Amino acid sequence: MIIKSVNLETVCGITSKLPDNTLPEVAFAGKSNVGKSSLINALMNRKSYARISAQPGKTQTINYYNINEELYYVDLPGYGFAKVTQSVKEKWGHMIENYLQTSKQLKMVFLLIDIRHKPSKNDVMMYDWILHNGYRPVIIATKLDKLKRSQVPKHLKEIRTELQMDKETPIFPFSALSKQGRDEIWDFIESMVLQQEETE
Repeated sequence: MIIKSVNLETVCGITSKLPDNTLPEVAFAGKSNVGKSSLINALMNRKSYARISAQPGKTQTINYYNINEELYYVDLPGYGFAKVTQSVKEKWGHMIENYLQTSKQLKMVFLLIDIRHKPSKNDVMMYDWILHNGYRPVIIATKLDKLKRSQVPKHLKEIRTELQMDKETPIFPFSALSKQGRDEIWDFIESMVLQQEETE
């Protein structure tokens, strides 16, 4: 996918009405410190468009990035950040739930998991929640550069087992440092979202 234009078009807070978009949407969910902004920047071919913070939990809104006037990358609030009050966590949860249930253009949900660790309870809950809302989440295993190559298959198998994934659901290992995995994710979005749109 050649990225010609990127525009942060809509930012939705807790009380905002979701936009009535006509282009397909691809959403990204994940824990606060899983590297979601780094992934989105890599996919947009931009260094720091999506805000990267040393402090996890900074994405507190739903951010819509218009890509090439063809589709939206939708950055959902990070979950599982310990230093946030329970009421704020609940509000973020409601925002994500509302989005999953009401977006008319959502075509695919990527769930980011840190490849180094077993999926947390929050990860498993989010995976099940996305399934419950009628989507089959596609896993992106981030922080690939933190593992030796020989360790990768074992960790990917662990993610599959913990999430009880079916064999057809792909997992894309990804490194924000080397951009390994970016082209595969681009190709997947192109074939599953854009090409499908063209044939409909």
